[in-house]
Amino acid sequence: MLLSLEPRGQQSRVMLWCSPLLAAGLTLACGSLLFMLLGHPPLLTLHTLLIAPISDFYGLGEWLVKTLPILLCALGLAVAYQARIWNIGAEGQLLLGALAGSALAVNLIDMQSRWALVLVLCGGTLAGAAWAGLTAWLRTRFNANEILTSIMLNYIALNLLLFCVHGPLKDPAGFNFPESAMFGDASRLPLLSEEGRAHAGVYFALLALIAVWVLLQRSFVGFQIKVLGLDQRAAGFVGFRHKRLIWLALLISGGLAGLAGACEVSGPIGQLVPQVSPGYGYAAITVAFLGRLNPIGILFSSLLMALLYLGGEHAQMSLNLPQAITQLFQGMMLFFLLACDVLILYRPRLKLHWTRRAPVATTVGAL
Repeated sequence: MLLSLEPRGQQSRVMLWCSPLLAAGLTLACGSLLFMLLGHPPLLTLHTLLIAPISDFYGLGEWLVKTLPILLCALGLAVAYQARIWNIGAEGQLLLGALAGSALAVNLIDMQSRWALVLVLCGGTLAGAAWAGLTAWLRTRFNANEILTSIMLNYIALNLLLFCVHGPLKDPAGFNFPESAMFGDASRLPLLSEEGRAHAGVYFALLALIAVWVLLQRSFVGFQIKVLGLDQRAAGFVGFRHKRLIWLALLISGGLAGLAGACEVSGPIGQLVPQVSPGYGYAAITVAFLGRLNPIGILFSSLLMALLYLGGEHAQMSLNLPQAITQLFQGMMLFFLLACDVLILYRPRLKLHWTRRAPVATTVGAL
Protein backbone atom coordinates (compact mmCIF):
# COMPACT_ATOMS: atom_id res chain seq x y z
CA MET A 1 0.00 0.00 0.00
CA LEU A 2 1.52 3.28 -1.14
CA LEU A 3 0.36 6.89 -0.89
CA SER A 4 0.82 9.04 -3.98
CA LEU A 5 -0.04 12.65 -4.72
CA GLU A 6 -1.75 13.54 -7.99
CA PRO A 7 -2.05 17.19 -9.15
CA ARG A 8 -5.61 18.48 -9.00
CA GLY A 9 -7.06 19.68 -12.26
CA GLN A 10 -8.48 22.87 -10.76
CA GLN A 11 -7.50 24.67 -7.57
CA SER A 12 -10.10 26.09 -5.23
CA ARG A 13 -9.47 29.79 -4.60
CA VAL A 14 -11.74 29.62 -1.57
CA MET A 15 -9.63 26.90 0.01
CA LEU A 16 -6.42 28.75 -0.85
CA TRP A 17 -7.62 31.67 1.27
CA CYS A 18 -9.24 29.52 3.97
CA SER A 19 -6.21 27.30 4.52
CA PRO A 20 -4.40 29.94 6.66
CA LEU A 21 -7.43 30.00 8.98
CA LEU A 22 -7.42 26.21 9.08
CA ALA A 23 -3.69 26.23 9.83
CA ALA A 24 -4.23 28.72 12.66
CA GLY A 25 -7.00 26.56 14.10
CA LEU A 26 -4.86 23.42 13.97
CA THR A 27 -2.02 25.33 15.63
CA LEU A 28 -4.29 26.38 18.48
CA ALA A 29 -5.57 22.81 18.87
CA CYS A 30 -2.06 21.32 19.01
CA GLY A 31 -0.95 24.13 21.31
CA SER A 32 -3.81 23.32 23.69
CA LEU A 33 -2.78 19.67 23.72
CA LEU A 34 0.82 20.69 24.43
CA PHE A 35 -0.25 22.93 27.32
CA MET A 36 -2.29 20.08 28.75
CA LEU A 37 0.73 17.77 28.65
CA LEU A 38 2.81 20.44 30.39
CA GLY A 39 0.25 20.64 33.20
CA HIS A 40 -1.28 24.02 32.27
CA PRO A 41 -5.03 24.53 31.75
CA PRO A 42 -5.43 24.99 27.98
CA LEU A 43 -8.12 27.69 28.06
CA LEU A 44 -6.36 29.74 30.72
CA THR A 45 -3.03 29.43 28.93
CA LEU A 46 -4.51 30.46 25.57
CA HIS A 47 -6.18 33.42 27.27
CA THR A 48 -2.83 34.42 28.77
CA LEU A 49 -1.12 33.96 25.41
CA LEU A 50 -3.60 35.61 23.04
CA ILE A 51 -6.05 37.84 24.92
CA ALA A 52 -4.48 39.12 28.13
CA PRO A 53 -1.54 40.92 26.41
CA ILE A 54 -3.90 43.24 24.48
CA SER A 55 -6.58 43.71 27.13
CA ASP A 56 -5.58 47.32 27.85
CA PHE A 57 -4.45 50.40 25.95
CA TYR A 58 -0.77 49.85 26.73
CA GLY A 59 -0.97 46.30 25.41
CA LEU A 60 -2.52 47.49 22.16
CA GLY A 61 0.37 49.93 21.75
CA GLU A 62 2.89 47.13 22.31
CA TRP A 63 1.01 45.07 19.74
CA LEU A 64 1.53 47.80 17.15
CA VAL A 65 5.21 48.07 18.09
CA LYS A 66 5.69 44.33 17.47
CA THR A 67 3.65 44.38 14.26
CA LEU A 68 5.62 47.20 12.58
CA PRO A 69 8.94 45.42 11.80
CA ILE A 70 7.24 42.14 10.89
CA LEU A 71 4.85 43.89 8.51
CA LEU A 72 7.59 45.90 6.76
CA CYS A 73 9.82 42.86 6.29
CA ALA A 74 6.94 40.67 5.08
CA LEU A 75 5.78 43.26 2.54
CA GLY A 76 9.27 43.40 1.06
CA LEU A 77 9.49 39.62 0.96
CA ALA A 78 6.13 39.43 -0.82
CA VAL A 79 7.53 41.51 -3.70
CA ALA A 80 10.53 39.21 -4.04
CA TYR A 81 8.52 36.01 -3.67
CA GLN A 82 6.05 37.09 -6.34
CA ALA A 83 9.02 36.98 -8.72
CA ARG A 84 10.10 33.59 -7.28
CA ILE A 85 13.21 35.21 -5.79
CA TRP A 86 13.61 33.45 -2.48
CA ASN A 87 15.11 36.11 -0.26
CA ILE A 88 15.81 34.61 3.18
CA GLY A 89 17.94 37.58 4.24
CA ALA A 90 15.33 39.94 5.69
CA GLU A 91 16.84 39.43 9.14
CA GLY A 92 20.30 40.55 8.03
CA GLN A 93 18.88 43.45 6.07
CA LEU A 94 16.95 44.58 9.14
CA LEU A 95 20.12 44.40 11.26
CA LEU A 96 22.10 46.41 8.69
CA GLY A 97 19.35 49.03 8.61
CA ALA A 98 19.45 49.27 12.40
CA LEU A 99 23.26 49.48 12.35
CA ALA A 100 23.45 52.19 9.70
CA GLY A 101 20.65 54.20 11.30
CA SER A 102 22.35 53.97 14.69
CA ALA A 103 25.72 55.02 13.28
CA LEU A 104 24.10 58.17 11.91
CA ALA A 105 22.03 58.84 15.02
CA VAL A 106 25.02 58.55 17.38
CA ASN A 107 26.87 61.18 15.34
CA LEU A 108 23.80 63.42 15.28
CA ILE A 109 23.07 63.44 19.02
CA ASP A 110 23.66 67.18 19.31
CA MET A 111 21.77 67.93 16.11
CA GLN A 112 18.36 69.47 16.76
CA SER A 113 17.24 69.71 13.14
CA ARG A 114 14.17 67.87 11.89
CA TRP A 115 16.39 66.41 9.17
CA ALA A 116 18.21 64.21 11.71
CA LEU A 117 15.37 61.68 11.81
CA VAL A 118 15.08 61.76 8.01
CA LEU A 119 18.79 60.97 7.69
CA VAL A 120 18.53 58.10 10.16
CA LEU A 121 15.54 56.49 8.41
CA CYS A 122 16.93 57.01 4.90
CA GLY A 123 20.33 55.68 5.97
CA GLY A 124 18.76 52.51 7.38
CA THR A 125 16.64 52.00 4.27
CA LEU A 126 19.60 52.42 1.92
CA ALA A 127 21.76 50.09 4.03
CA GLY A 128 19.12 47.34 3.91
CA ALA A 129 18.74 47.79 0.16
CA ALA A 130 22.51 47.69 -0.34
CA TRP A 131 22.76 44.48 1.70
CA ALA A 132 20.06 42.90 -0.48
CA GLY A 133 21.92 44.27 -3.52
CA LEU A 134 24.79 41.90 -2.71
CA THR A 135 22.41 38.99 -3.14
CA ALA A 136 21.08 40.49 -6.39
CA TRP A 137 24.61 40.98 -7.74
CA LEU A 138 25.63 37.42 -6.90
CA ARG A 139 22.44 36.09 -8.52
CA THR A 140 22.64 38.12 -11.74
CA ARG A 141 26.43 38.04 -12.14
CA PHE A 142 27.34 34.50 -11.06
CA ASN A 143 23.89 32.83 -10.98
CA ALA A 144 24.43 32.09 -7.29
CA ASN A 145 21.48 30.64 -5.40
CA GLU A 146 19.86 33.54 -3.54
CA ILE A 147 18.65 31.26 -0.75
CA LEU A 148 22.19 30.37 0.25
CA THR A 149 23.74 33.79 -0.27
CA SER A 150 21.02 35.72 1.55
CA ILE A 151 20.95 33.41 4.56
CA MET A 152 24.75 33.49 4.88
CA LEU A 153 24.69 37.29 4.74
CA ASN A 154 22.42 37.19 7.81
CA TYR A 155 25.26 35.83 9.93
CA ILE A 156 27.71 38.37 8.53
CA ALA A 157 25.28 41.17 9.39
CA LEU A 158 24.79 39.86 12.92
CA ASN A 159 28.52 39.61 13.60
CA LEU A 160 29.09 43.05 12.09
CA LEU A 161 26.49 44.47 14.47
CA LEU A 162 28.09 42.69 17.44
CA PHE A 163 31.49 44.06 16.45
CA CYS A 164 30.12 47.61 16.34
CA VAL A 165 28.31 47.51 19.69
CA HIS A 166 31.46 46.09 21.31
CA GLY A 167 33.73 48.51 19.47
CA PRO A 168 33.18 51.68 17.43
CA LEU A 169 29.59 52.36 18.54
CA LYS A 170 29.97 51.29 22.17
CA ASP A 171 28.80 53.91 24.64
CA PRO A 172 31.87 55.08 26.65
CA ALA A 173 29.56 55.97 29.52
CA GLY A 174 27.56 52.76 29.34
CA PHE A 175 29.33 50.84 32.16
CA ASN A 176 30.92 48.47 29.61
CA PHE A 177 27.56 47.17 28.33
CA PRO A 178 27.50 46.32 24.58
CA GLU A 179 25.20 49.12 23.49
CA SER A 180 25.39 52.48 21.79
CA ALA A 181 24.67 55.83 23.36
CA MET A 182 21.05 56.93 23.57
CA PHE A 183 19.88 58.82 20.52
CA GLY A 184 19.09 62.50 20.63
CA ASP A 185 15.48 63.64 20.62
CA ALA A 186 15.79 64.83 17.03
CA SER A 187 16.66 61.27 15.93
CA ARG A 188 13.73 59.61 17.71
CA LEU A 189 10.34 58.79 16.21
CA PRO A 190 7.56 60.69 18.00
CA LEU A 191 5.14 58.68 20.13
CA LEU A 192 1.50 58.38 19.17
CA SER A 193 0.42 58.60 22.79
CA GLU A 194 2.06 59.27 26.14
CA GLU A 195 0.53 56.10 27.60
CA GLY A 196 2.44 53.64 25.48
CA ARG A 197 5.39 53.04 23.17
CA ALA A 198 3.51 53.09 19.86
CA HIS A 199 5.29 55.53 17.57
CA ALA A 200 4.98 57.25 14.21
CA GLY A 201 6.62 54.32 12.43
CA VAL A 202 3.09 52.92 12.10
CA TYR A 203 2.48 55.54 9.40
CA PHE A 204 5.48 54.27 7.41
CA ALA A 205 4.09 50.73 7.62
CA LEU A 206 0.70 51.87 6.31
CA LEU A 207 2.34 53.80 3.47
CA ALA A 208 4.43 50.75 2.59
CA LEU A 209 1.30 48.60 2.65
CA ILE A 210 -0.47 50.88 0.17
CA ALA A 211 2.62 51.25 -2.03
CA VAL A 212 3.21 47.49 -2.27
CA TRP A 213 -0.46 46.86 -3.02
CA VAL A 214 -0.41 49.43 -5.83
CA LEU A 215 2.87 48.01 -7.14
CA LEU A 216 1.67 44.42 -7.26
CA GLN A 217 -1.97 44.94 -8.21
CA ARG A 218 -2.13 48.11 -10.29
CA SER A 219 1.23 48.71 -11.97
CA PHE A 220 2.90 47.35 -15.07
CA VAL A 221 6.09 46.70 -13.10
CA GLY A 222 4.12 44.51 -10.72
CA PHE A 223 2.71 42.62 -13.70
CA GLN A 224 6.25 42.03 -14.98
CA ILE A 225 7.30 40.76 -11.55
CA LYS A 226 4.42 38.28 -11.50
CA VAL A 227 5.16 37.07 -15.03
CA LEU A 228 8.81 36.58 -14.07
CA GLY A 229 7.69 34.45 -11.15
CA LEU A 230 5.34 32.35 -13.25
CA ASP A 231 7.74 31.68 -16.14
CA GLN A 232 11.13 33.32 -16.57
CA ARG A 233 11.42 32.14 -20.18
CA ALA A 234 8.05 33.64 -21.08
CA ALA A 235 9.12 36.92 -19.47
CA GLY A 236 12.22 36.90 -21.67
CA PHE A 237 10.22 36.19 -24.82
CA VAL A 238 8.02 39.25 -24.34
CA GLY A 239 11.02 41.50 -23.66
CA PHE A 240 10.98 41.76 -19.86
CA ARG A 241 14.50 42.28 -18.52
CA HIS A 242 14.64 39.65 -15.82
CA LYS A 243 17.94 40.82 -14.33
CA ARG A 244 16.59 44.31 -13.83
CA LEU A 245 13.45 42.89 -12.22
CA ILE A 246 15.56 40.73 -9.88
CA TRP A 247 17.49 43.83 -8.80
CA LEU A 248 14.28 45.81 -8.32
CA ALA A 249 12.54 43.12 -6.27
CA LEU A 250 15.51 42.55 -3.99
CA LEU A 251 16.21 46.26 -3.50
CA ILE A 252 12.59 46.85 -2.49
CA SER A 253 12.69 43.86 -0.17
CA GLY A 254 15.95 44.91 1.46
CA GLY A 255 14.93 48.57 1.67
CA LEU A 256 11.74 47.81 3.59
CA ALA A 257 13.61 45.49 5.95
CA GLY A 258 16.26 48.18 6.50
CA LEU A 259 13.51 50.71 7.23
CA ALA A 260 12.10 48.29 9.81
CA GLY A 261 15.50 48.13 11.53
CA ALA A 262 15.89 51.91 11.52
CA CYS A 263 12.40 52.33 12.99
CA GLU A 264 13.22 49.85 15.75
CA VAL A 265 16.32 51.66 16.98
CA SER A 266 14.87 55.15 16.55
CA GLY A 267 11.52 54.17 18.02
CA PRO A 268 10.97 52.07 21.15
CA ILE A 269 14.61 51.16 21.83
CA GLY A 270 16.32 54.51 21.27
CA GLN A 271 19.78 52.96 20.90
CA LEU A 272 21.55 50.05 19.22
CA VAL A 273 21.62 46.82 21.24
CA PRO A 274 22.54 43.26 20.19
CA GLN A 275 18.93 42.09 20.75
CA VAL A 276 17.44 44.62 18.34
CA SER A 277 15.57 41.80 16.58
CA PRO A 278 14.30 38.58 18.18
CA GLY A 279 13.95 37.05 14.71
CA TYR A 280 11.51 39.41 13.00
CA GLY A 281 13.10 38.78 9.59
CA TYR A 282 12.65 35.02 9.86
CA ALA A 283 9.10 35.34 11.19
CA ALA A 284 8.28 37.56 8.21
CA ILE A 285 8.85 34.58 5.89
CA THR A 286 6.02 32.69 7.59
CA VAL A 287 3.90 35.85 7.61
CA ALA A 288 4.37 36.41 3.87
CA PHE A 289 3.16 32.92 2.99
CA LEU A 290 0.43 32.98 5.63
CA GLY A 291 -0.89 36.15 3.97
CA ARG A 292 -0.72 34.55 0.49
CA LEU A 293 1.77 37.20 -0.67
CA ASN A 294 -1.12 39.67 -0.68
CA PRO A 295 -0.55 42.95 1.23
CA ILE A 296 -3.96 42.81 2.91
CA GLY A 297 -3.48 39.21 3.97
CA ILE A 298 0.01 40.04 5.19
CA LEU A 299 -1.40 42.79 7.41
CA PHE A 300 -3.63 40.34 9.27
CA SER A 301 -0.98 37.63 9.49
CA SER A 302 1.52 40.22 10.82
CA LEU A 303 -0.93 41.13 13.57
CA LEU A 304 -1.26 37.43 14.44
CA MET A 305 2.50 36.87 14.49
CA ALA A 306 3.07 40.00 16.59
CA LEU A 307 0.44 38.75 19.04
CA LEU A 308 2.36 35.48 19.37
CA TYR A 309 5.55 37.40 20.18
CA LEU A 310 3.75 39.56 22.72
CA GLY A 311 1.82 36.66 24.19
CA GLY A 312 4.94 34.51 24.44
CA GLU A 313 6.64 37.14 26.57
CA HIS A 314 3.53 37.50 28.73
CA ALA A 315 3.16 33.73 29.19
CA GLN A 316 6.84 33.44 30.08
CA MET A 317 6.44 35.94 32.92
CA SER A 318 2.98 34.84 34.09
CA LEU A 319 3.05 31.06 33.70
CA ASN A 320 6.80 30.40 33.61
CA LEU A 321 6.53 28.88 30.14
CA PRO A 322 9.77 28.52 28.14
CA GLN A 323 10.83 31.37 25.88
CA ALA A 324 10.79 29.05 22.87
CA ILE A 325 6.99 28.87 22.96
CA THR A 326 6.79 31.63 20.34
CA GLN A 327 9.10 29.82 17.92
CA LEU A 328 7.17 26.60 18.54
CA PHE A 329 3.88 28.21 17.54
CA GLN A 330 5.51 29.78 14.47
CA GLY A 331 6.87 26.42 13.38
CA MET A 332 3.54 24.64 13.88
CA MET A 333 1.69 27.33 11.95
CA LEU A 334 4.07 27.08 8.99
CA PHE A 335 3.94 23.27 9.06
CA PHE A 336 0.14 23.16 9.03
CA LEU A 337 -0.02 25.83 6.33
CA LEU A 338 2.27 23.80 4.07
CA ALA A 339 0.30 20.64 4.84
CA CYS A 340 -2.97 22.35 3.89
CA ASP A 341 -1.42 23.68 0.70
CA VAL A 342 -0.29 20.21 -0.30
CA LEU A 343 -3.83 18.87 0.06
CA ILE A 344 -5.21 21.84 -1.91
CA LEU A 345 -2.77 21.41 -4.79
CA TYR A 346 -2.61 17.61 -4.81
CA ARG A 347 -5.06 14.76 -4.36
CA PRO A 348 -3.81 11.84 -2.22
CA ARG A 349 -4.29 8.40 -3.72
CA LEU A 350 -3.84 5.02 -2.15
CA LYS A 351 -2.36 2.48 -4.51
CA LEU A 352 -2.68 -1.18 -3.72
CA HIS A 353 0.00 -3.37 -5.24
CA TRP A 354 -0.18 -7.11 -5.28
CA THR A 355 1.54 -9.82 -7.25
CA ARG A 356 -0.62 -12.06 -9.34
CA ARG A 357 0.32 -15.69 -9.25
CA ALA A 358 0.74 -17.41 -12.58
CA PRO A 359 -1.83 -20.18 -13.10
CA VAL A 360 -0.51 -23.59 -12.36
CA ALA A 361 -0.40 -25.61 -15.56
CA THR A 362 -1.91 -29.02 -15.18
CA THR A 363 -0.67 -31.74 -17.36
CA VAL A 364 -2.63 -34.77 -18.17
CA GLY A 365 -0.44 -37.69 -18.44
CA ALA A 366 -0.15 -41.18 -17.48
CA LEU A 367 0.81 -41.56 -13.87
